[in-house]
Amino acid sequence: MRRAIGWIAALLALGAAALLLWAIARGRPQDMPWAPLDLGAPTGLFTGRKLTALTRDFPQCRALLDHAGVRYTVLPPRRGAGGCGYDDGIRLTAGGARTIDFSPAGLGVACPVAAALATWEWNVVQPAAQRHFGSRVVTIDHFGSYSCRRIYGRDAGTWSEHATADAVDVAGFRLADGRRITVVGDWRGKGAKAAFLHEVRDGACQLFATTLSPDYNAAHRDHLHLDQADRAAGWRACR
Repeated sequence: MRRAIGWIAALLALGAAALLLWAIARGRPQDMPWAPLDLGAPTGLFTGRKLTALTRDFPQCRALLDHAGVRYTVLPPRRGAGGCGYDDGIRLTAGGARTIDFSPAGLGVACPVAAALATWEWNVVQPAAQRHFGSRVVTIDHFGSYSCRRIYGRDAGTWSEHATADAVDVAGFRLADGRRITVVGDWRGKGAKAAFLHEVRDGACQLFATTLSPDYNAAHRDHLHLDQADRAAGWRACR
């Protein structure tokens, strides 16, 4: 037994050393699991897990938003029926480092969702918009966040991440040049709009615990569902 434990420890040490050398060789320290999370820095292999871990640390989440220059106001705790309510809600406000507006304005979400949205904007959404359209995104259209309900509106069963404001539904994007991209109208096809939507979906999969699109089911035909579910095993869902 001791010999087996020794071998496991040695393999773990070798794996950590190999990962360190690999990250150094690539010039990407953010790929290290122990690298501090910085919302404004390029994303690394463990950025998504670090963002999800913020569901257990509201003060740290707020400190990261402050450091990144994201403007917000803290929402009072909310209590609802059953599994509804939140203690870590914030309302995103205009200005600061965040360059995207939300429509409707004044989006209120759990802090870890806001942190992931900021990272998604800077590292995924804006670069994709420049590649496909030569323009930047100025507005994200959404269907809201908090909703005291169970998954798919069922009367029983698992509570939705919307019930704790740990999810947001993104309906589309507006560009600085006036063009609009909507999930319901542009997901299918082979044009630039469809390619953009698939690219930002794939990028969201690396940053959110759950990313669901029209590829998942008909209930998501008109939006991208992004959430930060705090799952014990740490597994992620991407469809």
